Amino acid sequence: MSDLTVVPVGSRADLRDFLDLPQRLHPRHLAVPLLASTVESWWRGTSPHAEPVELLLVRDAAGRAVGRTTAHTDARLDTRLGVPSLLFGATEFADAGAAGALVAALEERAAGRAQLFGPVSLLPNQSGGVITSGFEDRGFVDSPWNPARVPATYEGLGFERWGESDTWVVDVAAASAAGLPTADEWRAAGLRLDRGRRAHIERLVPEVLVVLNRAFAALPYYTAITDAEMAAATDGLGHLVDEDLLLLARDAQTGALVAFVLVVPDITAYVQRVGGRLGLLQQLRLLVTRHRYRRDAVLVIQGTDPDRQGRGVLTLLSRTLHAHLATGGYARLRSTFVGRDNPASARQFQRVGGRPLHGVTFYRRPLPRPDATAAPAAEETR
Repeated sequence: MSDLTVVPVGSRADLRDFLDLPQRLHPRHLAVPLLASTVESWWRGTSPHAEPVELLLVRDAAGRAVGRTTAHTDARLDTRLGVPSLLFGATEFADAGAAGALVAALEERAAGRAQLFGPVSLLPNQSGGVITSGFEDRGFVDSPWNPARVPATYEGLGFERWGESDTWVVDVAAASAAGLPTADEWRAAGLRLDRGRRAHIERLVPEVLVVLNRAFAALPYYTAITDAEMAAATDGLGHLVDEDLLLLARDAQTGALVAFVLVVPDITAYVQRVGGRLGLLQQLRLLVTRHRYRRDAVLVIQGTDPDRQGRGVLTLLSRTLHAHLATGGYARLRSTFVGRDNPASARQFQRVGGRPLHGVTFYRRPLPRPDATAAPAAEETR
C-alpha cells in the first residue's frame, strides 16, 4: 500500500506547505516561485478565474509535503482544444511516486472530461508548461523551470507533448543603439511612436488588451483574456515599468493603437529571494531598490493588430526596443515562450543574434471514456 496521501489545501498550514514546496525541491537560483498572492487568490476563490480552483498536496507517511498541483477547468480553453479538459497547474513533485499520486487524484476529479491538460497556471497564456531543455539556465518571471527528470516522469505516466515552444535569450549589442528608426521611417509607415507612461498605465491597459486579444486569436493555445484577468496580471506594473521599454505604435492619423511591445526589468532574483511573497513591505523594498534590476529584461508580450501584420510594424518596434536596451545599459533580454509553429515571431530574435533558451511543452493525457468500463460491469450483474 502506498504511504502517500493526496489532500486538498484546507488550512493556512497547508497553504504554507504548498507555497514552500518548490523552494525545498529545487535550487533557489534556478526555479522561480509563483507569486504567493496569486496562489492565495486561487485558494480563497477571489481570483478573476471564473471557475473553481482546487489546490492539492501530496503528503508522505511522515506528513511532509512531497507534491502539489491545482485542479480546475476553463470552458474557453475547452472550446480551443475541442474537448472538455481537466486542467492542472503549479505542479511540483519530489519523485515519480508523488507524481503518480497527483495524477491519480486528478483522474478522480475528471468525471465528464476527455483529458488531463497542463501544467497551466489557470491558462496557457499565463505562466505554465514544462521545460524540456536548458535545465542549467535559470527560469525567469512568467516562465517555467524544472529539473531534467520532469519530462520523463510525465511521459512515463502516459502524457503526450502538446504545443512545443521555446523561450529565447538575446545578448544586447552596444551597436543596437545606432539602429533606432528615424522619424522619416515612422512617417513612411504611417505610424508614430509612443511610450507607456507609468502614470497612464491604468488607462493604457484596456487599450492594449483589445490589440492583444485580436493579435493572438488565431493561436491554438490562446483564450481571450478578460478585463478582470488583465487587471490582475498587470497589478503593480506601474511601479516596475521602464518607460523606454513599453513601446506603442499608433496610427499617425487616428492615434489608434496598432502594435505594442511590453518589456520589463527582470526582477527574478528578487522574487526568488523573497520566495514569491511580494507583500506590501517587499513591494516597497523593490521600489526603492529597482535600479539594481536594470541589467536583464524580460519581453512579457507583444502584439500587432491583424490588419497591420506583415507590414514591418513589429520590426520598427523591435529596433527601437533594442536601441533603448543598449542605451539603458541592459545586457540581456529574455522572452517568454514562442511556439515552434510560429517561426515569424522567432525570426525577430534570430535577426539580433538570439538563441533558444528553454524548450517548453504542455502535456495532455487522454482519459478513458466512461462507457469503456461499463460493459464488464454490466456483465457481472447478469
